[in-house]
This record gives sequence, structure tokens and C-alpha cells, in this order.
Amino acid sequence: MSVWEVHAVKYADRNARVRADSFVFDDNHDAPHPMDYFMWVLRRGAEVILVDAGYDDKEAAARQRPIRMNPHDALAPMGLRPEDITTLIVTHLHYDHAGGLHLFPNAILHLQAAEMAFATGPCMCHDTLRMPFTAGHVCEAVKRLYSGKLVFHDGDGEVAEGVTVHCVGGHSRGLQIVRVRTSAGWMVLASDAAHYYENFEARKPFPIVVDVQNMLDGYDTLYHLASDASLIIPGHDPLVTHLFPQDIAPHITRLDKGRAP
Repeated sequence: MSVWEVHAVKYADRNARVRADSFVFDDNHDAPHPMDYFMWVLRRGAEVILVDAGYDDKEAAARQRPIRMNPHDALAPMGLRPEDITTLIVTHLHYDHAGGLHLFPNAILHLQAAEMAFATGPCMCHDTLRMPFTAGHVCEAVKRLYSGKLVFHDGDGEVAEGVTVHCVGGHSRGLQIVRVRTSAGWMVLASDAAHYYENFEARKPFPIVVDVQNMLDGYDTLYHLASDASLIIPGHDPLVTHLFPQDIAPHITRLDKGRAP
């Protein structure tokens, strides 16, 4: 069976954070704890799947969270133009994962039905739950739906041979993770099912959470779906860029061959 190449593409970071921003009930709550922001590119021959779309300069200014480069510029060293992306897995609709959807006009989106229902339903009446969403990004997903460019998944689903999605919820109601067959084995892109290695390794939930039980159960799902724990890739951990080898450009990390020696 053929396997996929997997790249983590870093487009932003936020270093003015502390451990209380990353872990519930952390004893060392005021210690610095930086965060990286990624998209992921899956390649198999001429096939390309983008996982998440980042966010752009406009959203960066609105949230006062600067980015290092716009998502389409971050993909350029891989020889990818925005119009080349025709399959885009949206792990969830938070601003930093769906803020760049409009940049990829030809993409068919793959999204959990539960996430669309959550982002457009009565839960958004609550400021705390609405905070990570931006209305324009959700509207972009709705536009794709009405133009026939959105595929809903309900739980587990296949996007392509060797690429599956699995709804775990927790952080957002319809958060999905992505399982990819690579030369190193089955890799799991956790996205925000685990922002950091420490979230799932120490079973310490992330503070932005809709359902704590689903988040904790999701950690078990990560281990169950990956061939090895070393192939679970958290969504925001700067350690990823140190554990795996740089490839093509300084902001791009190669994941599918396993960790760097």
C-alpha cells in the first residue's frame, strides 16, 4: 500500500503565554509556555491534502496575534499555490484553523457535521464558547456548503485511501483528528485534541474546552489510532520542530519519516 508524506508548516507563534494558558490545574501556572501554529500538508505523488488553513493578516490584526507569514505564503516553498488545493480537512472552525479558508477557493472542505451545528447553533450565544470562532470564517464554510464544496463526516470517515478522520470533540464539539498512513506507520495529527505532548502524556486538559470527558477520552483515541505514541503529533507544541527534521524551508518540518536521530 502506498504511503503519504506529511509536513508540518509553521506560520505563527505566540510566546507571551504561561502554563496556566495550556493546562488545567497546573502547579507551575505562571511559568512561560510558548505556542506554535501549524498547518499540515499530506502528499502522495500528485495528490495533495491540506489539513487546516491557518489565519491571515486581517485576523491577526483583529485578535492582536501577529503571524509570521500568511498561509498561502507559508505553502509556497512546497510549490503549492492556493488554487492548487482541492481537498482541505478542517479539524474544527476555530479562527486559527479556519481563518484561511477563503484563501483556498477551489478546495472541497471536509468537516464534522457536529462542528457546523455547534458553530451555528445556540451555544454561540455564550461569549466564552464563541470567543475562538470568527463569524466570517464560519460563513465561509457555509458558503462552501451551498456551492457544493463541503463534505460532512459523522464520526469516523475516509477522505482518501490511507487518510481518515475521527471525531473526538472536547476542545470544540466537532473537533476531528486525522489518521495518515506513512512509511513510519499510522500517524495521528491531533490538531487541538492535544495542543501539547504534555496534554495527552500527562492527561492534563487544555483550558479551552467544551466537554472535559470527551477531551480526556480523546487522549485514549490518539493512542489507539497511532501505530506508536511517537507518531502522535500535537497541534501547537514547539517541540515538534525540534523532534522532527526540518525540510524544504526553516518553517517546514518533515513528519512521515519519524523523529530526527
